[in-house]
Amino acid sequence: MSIDLVSASWYLARGSGVSALVLFTLVVVLGMATRAARPVAGAPRFAVRALHSSAALTAVVFLGLHVVALLFDPYAQLRLVDLVLPFGGAYRPFWLGLGTLALDLVLAIGVSSWLRGRIGPRAWKAVHWTAYAAWPFAVLHGLGTGTDAGTWWLRAVTAACVAAVLGALAWRRSSAFEAARRPTLTRPGRPLQGSSR
Repeated sequence: MSIDLVSASWYLARGSGVSALVLFTLVVVLGMATRAARPVAGAPRFAVRALHSSAALTAVVFLGLHVVALLFDPYAQLRLVDLVLPFGGAYRPFWLGLGTLALDLVLAIGVSSWLRGRIGPRAWKAVHWTAYAAWPFAVLHGLGTGTDAGTWWLRAVTAACVAAVLGALAWRRSSAFEAARRPTLTRPGRPLQGSSR
């Protein structure tokens, strides 16, 4: 059974888009988890941070596959300019524009992370906070432009992603998160729990 280039790009665009959403959800959740000073779910902070970075790189790969596949999909009618300038596309311009905004923000986060040593931690952190805008833009983009937006399985995946981020956000705003950020003292003269000494 042969699949032509148009069909292959359509399937690749769908699969990579959903995969990117799931991975970016994981990135956002792990990003919140790295703010805790203590181990998260039994994993030390450095491991959570490493998983966060690895998931982010993998998500960017899937996002790149999604964009490239859409360039070959004649139904999407995506132009190179639509990858940078939002809301000018031929197909569902508003929803496509949200995806473009998410892509632009992800690229800014990636570039700032790459240049972190040169731009300093304050500038890096300011740009990094835009991840909290990129993620809902990506969710809305998928619901507004995705050909599978009305299917039960994509609604279930999207609902699970939203629930994961809302759960992580609720945890981050809770007193349990604040307690996890504060180191606890052991006996006098002993180092703080979680201390590197």
